Amino acid sequence: MSKTVELAEKLAKLNIADMFENDFYWTWDKTDDELAAVFAVADALRDLRENNKSTKIFDSGLGISIFRDNSTRTRFSFASACNLLGLEVQDLDEKKSQIAHGETVRETANMVSFMADVIGIRDDMFIGEGHKYQKTFMDAVTEGHRDGILEQKPTLVNLQCDVDHPTQTMADMAHVINSFGGVENLKGKKVAMTWAYSPSYGKPLSVPQGVIGLFTRFGMDVVLAHPEGYDVMGEVEEVARANAAKSGGSFTKVNSMEEAFKDADIVYPKSWAPFAAMEKRTQLYQAGDAAGIDALEKELLANNAKFKNWTCTEELMKTTRDGKAMYLHCLPADITGLSCAEGEVENSVFDRYIPSLYKQASYKPYVIAAMIFLAKVKDPVAALKMLDAQAGPRKCF
Repeated sequence: MSKTVELAEKLAKLNIADMFENDFYWTWDKTDDELAAVFAVADALRDLRENNKSTKIFDSGLGISIFRDNSTRTRFSFASACNLLGLEVQDLDEKKSQIAHGETVRETANMVSFMADVIGIRDDMFIGEGHKYQKTFMDAVTEGHRDGILEQKPTLVNLQCDVDHPTQTMADMAHVINSFGGVENLKGKKVAMTWAYSPSYGKPLSVPQGVIGLFTRFGMDVVLAHPEGYDVMGEVEEVARANAAKSGGSFTKVNSMEEAFKDADIVYPKSWAPFAAMEKRTQLYQAGDAAGIDALEKELLANNAKFKNWTCTEELMKTTRDGKAMYLHCLPADITGLSCAEGEVENSVFDRYIPSLYKQASYKPYVIAAMIFLAKVKDPVAALKMLDAQAGPRKCF
């Protein structure tokens, strides 16, 4: 029995009927079975490709990408995922659209979706706006499908919003699961999700929020560490606490990077902006207050500079479990002495973990492809078995 068939058999035992024709907003919207299905399908698609088997389930169709913030890994991961399944990708460049001329979100959504099977949206910069934009966009295409304008309703993959970054954290977790030899080996592992110094101020909160919202579901002991004032959304902390209570793990908060790192099995040092500051920035942008935005930036950069000691060093890494904790980062990292004078991580630490970090990133195309697959294929078990048995070679030489 091939690995793909084994994974398909595992998938058959999961209750995942609600994933068909559905969207992927936040990981905590999904059941344990549905998350397990994403991991299983991602592994199966990877196995098929590595064995030179075609994974195309579409003969035509579009994946529409909308990036309202800059991106390298997620942009190319979405394009790779769509291509893997047989879809072409069209990127909506808002500067080249009619949005500047007053085109509404409702109109844009329907105009770009006539032959679209999936919409990937990144909108992470403004608190209270990113998730709202995604919902507004998808409500519009749902109405378009209901009214007979669209032949099919595209499904959404959240490529990062102001609340969660599900494709990133699911890729992170896939890497963790494979590195530790299975989900069953994660219980009791300590995860340090810590703030780290950056010479920039506006990094989104969705990665740390996504990590505490997902990793607490696996019986892990998740520690959120940040200087006073660098809080994340309170409602996401509540999600983390509830998840930990259900899974038998724990969720704690500390104001010490050293405390978080001590005996940690996994460390994730990553800068983010204070929730209150991001709320204020959103209000300033909505008011068109350029002077206020400049003043806020200066204030926050000065505040960041008070915590330059919050950095991942060789000495800190020695305090982790046997001095060999897994180091995670969503990339790009602010690397001291390489990409900046002082940053999130020492160059020697980062350099030592480069193969693992690149492997971590490599899971994202397959995770995104799995999300699309499960939303568009009514019988994913049969589809995986058919691909394994009948699919032609991806390369013919």
